[in-house]
This record gives sequence, structure tokens and C-alpha cells, in this order.
Amino acid sequence: MEAEAHSCHRLPGKTSRKRRRDEINGEMEGEQPVKVRRSTVGLTDPAPFADQLEPDTAPYVRVSMEEACQGTPQERPVRVYADGIFDMFHSGHARALMQAKGLFPNTHLIVGVCSDDLTHNLKGFTVMNEDERYDTVSHCRYVDEIVRNAPWTLTPEFLADHRIDFVAHDDYPYSSAGSDDVYKHIKAAGMFAPTQRTEGISTSDIITRIVRDYDVYARRNLQRGYTAKELNVSFINEKKYHLQERVDKVKKRVKDVEERSKEFVQKVETKSIDLIQKWEEKSREFIANFLQMFGPEGALKHMLKEGKGRMLQAISPRQSPNSSPTRERSPSPPPSFRLPFFTKTSPPSSPYHLSGADSISEDDD
Repeated sequence: MEAEAHSCHRLPGKTSRKRRRDEINGEMEGEQPVKVRRSTVGLTDPAPFADQLEPDTAPYVRVSMEEACQGTPQERPVRVYADGIFDMFHSGHARALMQAKGLFPNTHLIVGVCSDDLTHNLKGFTVMNEDERYDTVSHCRYVDEIVRNAPWTLTPEFLADHRIDFVAHDDYPYSSAGSDDVYKHIKAAGMFAPTQRTEGISTSDIITRIVRDYDVYARRNLQRGYTAKELNVSFINEKKYHLQERVDKVKKRVKDVEERSKEFVQKVETKSIDLIQKWEEKSREFIANFLQMFGPEGALKHMLKEGKGRMLQAISPRQSPNSSPTRERSPSPPPSFRLPFFTKTSPPSSPYHLSGADSISEDDD
């Protein structure tokens, strides 16, 4: 019967923790995550408690595993029971209830929550009290009905009173209350439907994290206004936590200053590199322009050559064309060119000298 349940439910076997985590997240290697439709349909009220429901007077006949797997009528869902402490309700609890709800096509999930007295006597002290645990489980969307003060060991009378068809729990032997497995008789009766435990998350794991980081959480709550008495912290530890808080603030400020300094230095380095690159580009451009102007074949040399040619052309006499008419002139010595600063200027002739010459010429006549 147990093997029959495995084939019907198609639950994952004992695989590695990473593989189970990937299967839960829908991200198996080589597969794309499955997209789901957006929906606003959901439960708006918490699950009711069993003692608040009207009793069902119809005759109760258990369904077989084959009938449950094929699907029962809507008015006759398969009644599956799952129990636990559900202290500090977490995703491991929710996933176990989700699997129990999905065991069969038509499932009514009943969840039993043990009381404080029973739990403290048989398992240990809880963080949340029973009322908090009842209320938390009632708000899980997979739960249809809640049994408060659930028994530790399921008796035939309890199963008949709540009209239970199958009991859902992980397949690991649960030793407690003087028994090596409290679900042993349920498995023998063919009423056990195994679920898969979520590795890496449990109430004990969460409590271990809190105990390990006790100082951090105590300092946090002191900072949020809780008193040392409420936290059961001594006067000396309270002062120590306050001092540690101040030291951490100073360390944080120093760290912030260091990070800002590093960012500033990086910005300065980046800007300096940019400036150097720009200066190199400008210097190359300046050198190229300088060589283009003052180099051996630069523009300045061409300008000087061109200016010298124009100057020589301006000061040299032009030859008269051959076709121009000739005039008879008295022979004169060939013209000689002298630069202005080499020409000796003679003093102008005196008018008296000219007049004397004239008078002499007149006497000769």
C-alpha cells in the first residue's frame, strides 16, 4: 500500500539538497522556469477550527488509495490529516502542507496543532504559544480545517471522529513518546501518505541562528526600545552592548569615510588620466602646427621666398618692349643701380653759381 502511494503521488525521492532546492524553485538544469498566470483568486478568511464546525452526520466510509488517486466526487473530498508543532511557522511547514494538499485531485486538508503542555512535556519549550501557533496555521492557504490540542499519537477513535482517510507526513521515522515511530501503526493500516521534507530550513535551524547571533539581536532590540529586563540582559551586558553599538557606529563612519576617500581618489585618477590624454593630444597637435609653420618645408619659408621674389621684382627695372617707338637721345652712360643707403647725395647747386655762369656766357656772346 505504501508503494502504491508513492506511485500515485509521484513525490521526489531522496535526492541531493541542491537538486531538491532546484526542483522547488522550478529551475532544473537545462530547463526554463515555468511561468504562471496572474490571478487574484485566493482565500480571504482563515481556516476554521474543527470544534467550530457543524458535525457531519452522514455515514463515513474510507476511500481507498486507488479511488483517491482517480478523483472523488466534489461533495466527497479525500480527507487528509497532517499534524505538527508549527512553532515559528516557516517555508518548510508551508511546503509540507502544500504537498499534503496536492496529494489527490480532490483533497480536504485537516491540520492538527499540538498544545503547549503536550509539546513542552514531550518535545521541548516553544517560542510561540499555542494560540499564536493556531492562528498562524489558520492563515496558511493550503489548510481547510484546524484541530486544536491535537494528540501526539493518533488513535483509531480520533481518526474516526474526524473522518480521516490518510495521514500525511515525511517518511522519516519519528521517534517520540517511547516509540521508535509514532506513525508506525498508520503505515501498517495503509493510511500513510508520505511527503518530502524541505532540507535546510526548520524551527531548530532558526533558533540556532538566533542563539549563534544572540549579541546582535540583543543589541538590535535594545536599540529599538526594549528594556534589558524584557530581554533578560544583565546591567553589565546592557552597558557592554551600548558600548559595542557606539563602537560599531564609529567603525561604520570610518568605513564610510574610507569608501568616500577611495571614490575621490579614483575620480581624481580618472580625471588626471583624462587630462594627460588630452594634453598629449593637444601637444601633438601643437608640435604638428609648429612644424608646419616653422619647419624646413614650413609655410614661413615659402612666405619668405615669395616675399623676396616680389621685392626683387619690384626694385628691378622693366625692359621696354621691342615694338615701342624709339626716340633719338643723346648717348648716356649705362645706368647703374645703387641701393639708396649707398648713394652719396650732393649738395644742391647754389643759385648764385648758376647766375654767375650765365653772366659769363653772356659776356662771351
